[in-house]
Amino acid sequence: MINNPSHPKKGHLKSRSCKFSRAGFEYIDYKNTEILEKFINDQGKILPRRVTGTSAKHQRMLATAVKRARFLALMPFVTENMR
Repeated sequence: MINNPSHPKKGHLKSRSCKFSRAGFEYIDYKNTEILEKFINDQGKILPRRVTGTSAKHQRMLATAVKRARFLALMPFVTENMR
């Protein structure tokens, strides 16, 4: 790939590293709702990888943990202002 500094988006891309990899997480626990809530938007939807910067492995574990926490009523499926 040719590096063109005059291209509007080529020079402004940031490389993100996974927050879970940096913190040394091996497993994302569904009972830790404080961490899970950081990866959910105001409607209660799980944020995508391209927004959060998590790795594919940790994004899958995050989605599973959020779904388990919702099922056990530790987290809401929909936020209060949407009901």
